[in-house]
Amino acid sequence: MNERVTEDGRTHRRPPRNRSVERPTPTWRHIYNQLRERIVTLDLQPGETLNEKEIAEEYGVSRTPVREATLRLADEGLIEVFPQSGTFIARIPYDELPEAMVIREALETKSVQLATDAATRSDIMVLRTIVERQREADLAQDQAAFHAADESFHAEIARIAGHEGLWKLVLSVKLQVDRYRRTTLFQPNRMKKVIEDHEAIIEGMTSGDPSQAVEALIRHLNNVLPDELPSKT
Repeated sequence: MNERVTEDGRTHRRPPRNRSVERPTPTWRHIYNQLRERIVTLDLQPGETLNEKEIAEEYGVSRTPVREATLRLADEGLIEVFPQSGTFIARIPYDELPEAMVIREALETKSVQLATDAATRSDIMVLRTIVERQREADLAQDQAAFHAADESFHAEIARIAGHEGLWKLVLSVKLQVDRYRRTTLFQPNRMKKVIEDHEAIIEGMTSGDPSQAVEALIRHLNNVLPDELPSKT
């Protein structure tokens, strides 16, 4: 009860007891999401050792959820587990990147075709707003903000197309490509080139001609990878 009755018959409400708020214990999924982000953004470098014990101590958990998280990351090809040797951040598989881009191009070509037919003025305004965010990120040399806006741009096209699942498929396919791209965004004028490509895609969609939008998209995707990739990290 939070009330008490005094001798004069009045009822007084007791102040609430101070209760310490306990932070929830991180789950394996929380640990997985954070490690995944650090790997994709190259905060954790290819070839770097991943120590399960240290991670468990960092999150204040047992090694069980950490092991579950690392198993999921291994399934995605983001880490490599070598018995008796240890767990390491996977190197970027350069030989697999061209195939990933072929699949991405097929999925996003369909997405931009459908989006061009369905786009409203409001949809185009949203895309232009996202590009403006990229321009601001370029001026600030904020790589994280630029990449986030880039993802939003392509996701928005899939939403306009009415098939957001297409972008979810692209996300799974381009995972290793994203790691590679993080090494190229610091190249001179790289961000400006991406912005120009996105503006060309918007112009193609605004024209109402799907072929023009697709042509702009393909030019954009062709700029993601160089003609020659390194053989190793």
